[in-house]
Amino acid sequence: MSKKAIGIDIGGTGIKGAVVNVKTGELVGDRVRYETPEGGRPQDIAEVVQKLIGELKNAKPHHTVGICFPAVVQHGRTMSAANVSKEWIGLDADALFTQELGRSVHVVNDADAAGYAEIKFGAGRSKPGLVIMTTLGTGIGTALFMDGKLVPNAELGHLEIDGVDYETKASFAAKERENLDWPAWIERLHKYYSTLERLFSPDLIIIGGGVSKEHENFLPHLGLKATVLPALKRNNAGILGAAALAKKEYKA
Repeated sequence: MSKKAIGIDIGGTGIKGAVVNVKTGELVGDRVRYETPEGGRPQDIAEVVQKLIGELKNAKPHHTVGICFPAVVQHGRTMSAANVSKEWIGLDADALFTQELGRSVHVVNDADAAGYAEIKFGAGRSKPGLVIMTTLGTGIGTALFMDGKLVPNAELGHLEIDGVDYETKASFAAKERENLDWPAWIERLHKYYSTLERLFSPDLIIIGGGVSKEHENFLPHLGLKATVLPALKRNNAGILGAAALAKKEYKA
């Protein structure tokens, strides 16, 4: 049984991928990145993914492909679309990529993939109980795990607090957009995470996104009961998680 799979992370601005050793959580060879084609249409993105895989020197014909995507994904269908074409909504993405790539493909939500990378290889490894992974970026992505098992498509970034979708207030993009200093942003983060804690009573909260590199500026000040840890896999999390979930799906 091969220990390798291909992980592809599709975003609104970039598509990146690599071969992954799904036992160790390490990239095998270099990561390759392309710009997301303008308009983000399904066929255009599928063609870029095919081109990208062709450039992965360690990719083999038998390698399964895991693709993480900015959408709710149900049984291989993309049921929403963030920063890509609305043509993705309701599309059988598994079938599209399988036909284009000629490989076994498993498409998952991007936050679920990043969270799974942390559960399998990172800050959540071997952690029992309820673990919530969040990513602070353009919005707030979330992934939910119970004893290491993924509960897919947990869109908890959209919790309504004070009458608004609170990712519009507490995301890193909101911090930048409103030029918030750390104390002002921490106040909003506390409101979001304390609500999350009140509703779910998690044992562990993992916080990722690019700003997690600066976790010492805000994590110690959130005042939560749950253990809070910074994500470890950061920019490669989507690739790692997508590859590992695909490997798990096909067991080959």
